[in-house]
Amino acid sequence: MEVLLLNEDTIAAVATGLGGAGIGIIRISGAKAIEIGNALFKNPKGKTLVDAASHQLLYGKMIDPITKKDIDEVLISKMKAPHSYTAEDIVEINCHGGIVPLRKILGLVIKAGARLAEPGEFTKRAFLNGRLDLAQAESVIDIINAKTEKSLEYSVAQLEGRLSQKLEELDSTLVGILAHMEVNIDYPEYDIEEISYEFIHNAVLKLIKTIEGLLLVAETGKIYREGITTAILGEPNVGKSSLLNTLLMENKAIVTEIPGTTRDTIEEYINIEGIPFKIIDTAGIRETDNVVEKIGVERSKKLLNQTNLVVFMRDVSKPISPGEQELLELLKNRKTIYIANKTDAIGNDDQDIEPPWIPMSLIKEQGIDLLKSKMVEMVYDGTVNQDADYLITNARHIHLLEETRESLENAIATMKTSMPIELVSIDIMNALESLRGITGKAVGIDIINQIFKNFCIGK
Repeated sequence: MEVLLLNEDTIAAVATGLGGAGIGIIRISGAKAIEIGNALFKNPKGKTLVDAASHQLLYGKMIDPITKKDIDEVLISKMKAPHSYTAEDIVEINCHGGIVPLRKILGLVIKAGARLAEPGEFTKRAFLNGRLDLAQAESVIDIINAKTEKSLEYSVAQLEGRLSQKLEELDSTLVGILAHMEVNIDYPEYDIEEISYEFIHNAVLKLIKTIEGLLLVAETGKIYREGITTAILGEPNVGKSSLLNTLLMENKAIVTEIPGTTRDTIEEYINIEGIPFKIIDTAGIRETDNVVEKIGVERSKKLLNQTNLVVFMRDVSKPISPGEQELLELLKNRKTIYIANKTDAIGNDDQDIEPPWIPMSLIKEQGIDLLKSKMVEMVYDGTVNQDADYLITNARHIHLLEETRESLENAIATMKTSMPIELVSIDIMNALESLRGITGKAVGIDIINQIFKNFCIGK
């Protein structure tokens, strides 16, 4: 990590999306950031970026230093280290958000001595310079990709360091246990092993319980981060596309009376009580000679292995077909909500529709709220804490917490066999190393590089 800190390159990238936006931002970070920005900027009153106060906007124009032509009107600011996102000197150029001015100005910045930033390099520098720990840095991409207000709330809480604070408490406890053990190892003449074992045993059990609590809400965190993949399944013309349109409150899928209209899967996110559901309208599963439709049907069958939840629909006005019976067999061991659609076709007499089937009439907008409630219920299943101050949302974090717990459980097992305390300390050290992998206190540079490759350029 120290090798990376010696990197004195000044980096630059477009920090906003390329497109026809009103404003676009080019970010420069590093030792030459102010010098580069100043060389390209001209203020009508003669003010310079070098003399400007930190965190103050200046109006002016970006100038091509070779042709002396004006490129664009801009608002420019500098943020002096360490009071910036990367804890380095930063310059941000706010120009018009078209592709041409953004690329032109970025090109001039590169020619002036910066290099194009790698994906996630700004946040990577914030981590390496100690402004963020690794857990906080990873939350940045979660904020960008947040699909609901609730997922945004938890991602912001992680960026603020609430999760890191809890992990730091666990870290301090583990260090305290190791210090207690070192006394026993270094001063065996005091014969305090029995007291040490009791102290260590109780402390480790308490840590295991805390980690299990974090892992319990990790499932909730994963839900908010990734969403619930939900496939709407059924034979053709039972109302799958109409249900998708109703849930989305827009006509996303084509709806006709002709069976097989949906030839491919259609995917959209919806928000139900803060939970992001990725709803997938599948091609109706049936035997067919149509080549294109047959491909869609096969994709729908494969999709079953990738979904968290299935909404199975049938037309209640018709007898269950052999194909539907086959589908019901496929769904026996999956989380499935069963919808009996088109109750309006049987005179609204849904008294004979028994659980687990939910009676529904999309024409009369009946059964939608019950379906949404059931979807939320199926997700949480009454076991997940939805009100935690922080959540484990990252698969890497979950894996490392599980490794931490396993090492602590190994320590308990080692103590039960009355092995020397030196062997117990190895398990405790392994637990501490796994825990520190989350915040970046103990993590290899290859892992760091891999994490930040998942970021967009400019962040």
